[in-house]
Amino acid sequence: MSADYRKTTTDSDNANLRTGTECAALLYDTSVFLYRMNLPLKFTTDGLIPAIVQDASTGRVLMMAWMNATSLQSTLDTGLMHYWSRSRQKFWLKGETSGHTQKVVKFHADCDMDTLLFEVEQTGGACHTGHQSCFFQEIDRNGNFLEVTETRLFDPTETYAAKH
Repeated sequence: MSADYRKTTTDSDNANLRTGTECAALLYDTSVFLYRMNLPLKFTTDGLIPAIVQDASTGRVLMMAWMNATSLQSTLDTGLMHYWSRSRQKFWLKGETSGHTQKVVKFHADCDMDTLLFEVEQTGGACHTGHQSCFFQEIDRNGNFLEVTETRLFDPTETYAAKH
């Protein structure tokens, strides 16, 4: 089945997006990419889609990050995970500073086509805190943080300090 998944916008869609040229470029990039891939992925009004990243060999969830059409395209083109940083408003390659890259093994979309799952081969730790996973902090049923028992794989002050 072939279908045109290019996004058509309404006034309410445009109200939630950047205005002018930025909005048009974002919609165009996302639309062209999705049309070419023939996937009905549902990006947010900001042009983002959540990506859950899981270790391909252990199944452990390593992190969750945001992707836009450009980062998804770069990920599929290179086989290495790329993301969009909402806080820095920046496109980034995972490991560009630390060297802790993520090589894509498998790529999935959920049943609603609004979340992606990537199974990866992780080099080094996935979390900027030095842990294997960003989900190292266990919380009990009362909302209390439990003692962190996982050992850090690297010292973030040494890994990131010299690079900034």
